[in-house]
Amino acid sequence: MSIVVTLPDGSQKEYPAQTTMSRIAESIHSGLKKQAVAAKVNGKLVDLDYELCQDAEVSIITLDSEDGLYVYRHSAAHLMAQAVKRIYGRKSVHFGVGPVIEDGFYYDMDLGHSITTDDLIAIEREMQKIVQEDLPIIRREVGRQEAERIFKDDPYKMELIRELPEDEVISVYEQGEFVDLCRGPHLPSTGRIKAFKLMSVAGAYWRGNSDNKMLQRIYGTAFPKKSQLEEHLLLLEEAKKRDHRKLGKELGLFMFSEEAPGMPFFLPNGMIIRNELEQFARELQFHSDYDEVRTPLMMNKRLWEMSGHWDHYKDNMYFTQVEETEYALKPMNCPGHMLVYKNSLHSYRELPIRISEFGQVHRHEFSGALNGMMRVRTFCQDDAHIFVRPDQIQEEIKQVINFISQVYQIFGFDYTIELSTRPDDSMGSEELWEQAESSLQQVLDQLGLPYRINEGDGAFYGPKIDFHILDSLKRSWQCGTIQLDFQFPEKFDLSYIGEDNQKHRPVVIHRAVFGSIERFIGILTEHYGGAFPMWLSPVQVMIIPVSDHYIDYSLKVKKRLENAGIRVNVDVRNEKLGYKIREAGLLKTPYTLVLGEKEMNSDHVSVRKRGEGELGESALDDVIARLRKEIESRGYES
Repeated sequence: MSIVVTLPDGSQKEYPAQTTMSRIAESIHSGLKKQAVAAKVNGKLVDLDYELCQDAEVSIITLDSEDGLYVYRHSAAHLMAQAVKRIYGRKSVHFGVGPVIEDGFYYDMDLGHSITTDDLIAIEREMQKIVQEDLPIIRREVGRQEAERIFKDDPYKMELIRELPEDEVISVYEQGEFVDLCRGPHLPSTGRIKAFKLMSVAGAYWRGNSDNKMLQRIYGTAFPKKSQLEEHLLLLEEAKKRDHRKLGKELGLFMFSEEAPGMPFFLPNGMIIRNELEQFARELQFHSDYDEVRTPLMMNKRLWEMSGHWDHYKDNMYFTQVEETEYALKPMNCPGHMLVYKNSLHSYRELPIRISEFGQVHRHEFSGALNGMMRVRTFCQDDAHIFVRPDQIQEEIKQVINFISQVYQIFGFDYTIELSTRPDDSMGSEELWEQAESSLQQVLDQLGLPYRINEGDGAFYGPKIDFHILDSLKRSWQCGTIQLDFQFPEKFDLSYIGEDNQKHRPVVIHRAVFGSIERFIGILTEHYGGAFPMWLSPVQVMIIPVSDHYIDYSLKVKKRLENAGIRVNVDVRNEKLGYKIREAGLLKTPYTLVLGEKEMNSDHVSVRKRGEGELGESALDDVIARLRKEIESRGYES
């Protein structure tokens, strides 16, 4: 009996039934068999020794793909588990789960020994020995009774087995003496794992439940090439240096207090950055016909019931009672903007109506999830809600995409796009959801923008386009969003008078660019490593007199710079000149002006630029003009 295999390019080949994926790879190209690590059969990942018994679509997976890297790291997790068992004894180690995560893997384990950094080194050495042994990794399907016999001494595996549905195919993977319960797939052998590193150990409750036992979780990473691993480790070191929490403290940007967990305090330097970001957005919004509003921080519970937040979001909200009436701190600005729109009558000629707000919102986050400025309990959202006629939807969304792109370009961010569709807890009819999703997809297709679909991750009131920016370390952060909403206009009974003098329902486009300003500042701090561009730098110029004799001249120069709108400090400390110059460098100050006798007598300044060193001596007026131009261009040449 023969079967037909359809390859990714659409071509078809005939093979005998029970042909393995490895043989199919070899028949396509002799070199492909060596590169292959797994395969996909009708979209499902399988091992290379999987036997095909019927017609199917087949693609061969190599290490240069996302799926290939997943299989590789999954196998590295098993490699680590085998090494741990060899070192600490087969019966004294019980394993939880060991999934692949972003940039690596982990495995939870219960053993009577507390893992230290030295232990990680020993485990790595044992892993290397197992790689040298090049043990075949073999998949075997077993019955439930045999699975229970194999793992009878491991309470965590037994718990997982007992929870499997009766008709579930149970598979184990064997490599030498090591056996693990796993769906797979895996590499053909341990010798295929070339570069790995165990990163850290942490505590983790079994299945994430604090009522269960605390296990030890070993984190690791693995790459197909040693050079890729080394590059990754260098990036991690650079990320430590750029940590916004460390830089935020050193540069006096923000602070946190036990009196308000997860709620940042902006210090003067951080407030300058925040104000500059808001002013930048305001300028762009002014030229795009946005009207700025301000809505209350706290509103009546019935508003949140009307909006749907009570049913879909109340676990993330904070509540209080005033005169026996229940109120909620707003987690989002949308309901307030619906009330603003409804405050007056509108004609079809007025639409689109664009309402913006830098609105402070509060959302409940568990203390364990808090992470500096990246995950907080209160933040300022640069929100906007655009009320449009149905025939204006696509054109307005195009304009918003261009707006977001313009903002990100200023900061040097590339970005990827994700289209998130209807979630399980959505509200509204299927027809309106389909209309909304189709509208967003058509805009992205018309603009020729690449995107991926994120099934079921839309807001409860509408699908959305999410923008994931890539920072200087190529890390991805979700910031901007565009959400298309047919639900709120219904909930709040919004209308406009159409050309026919009848009431019509508008559609709402929700839009954020920075997302959370707090988080965006955290991202920018790490993106720039604290060396903010001139227009954002809290202190743009540091003036350093070479001795006390030139302090008066320095203060006069400071005044002229301030009159030109430049943020400037004078270092009058009784310290050596070299020390002061180095100190200005540590504070990431864009420009340092050194003033002495020669400069004072000629109305000149000696200029040093961050990253370039000495630029020489120039007339003060020329320097001021140059600095003003750099600030106003926000880093772009005019």
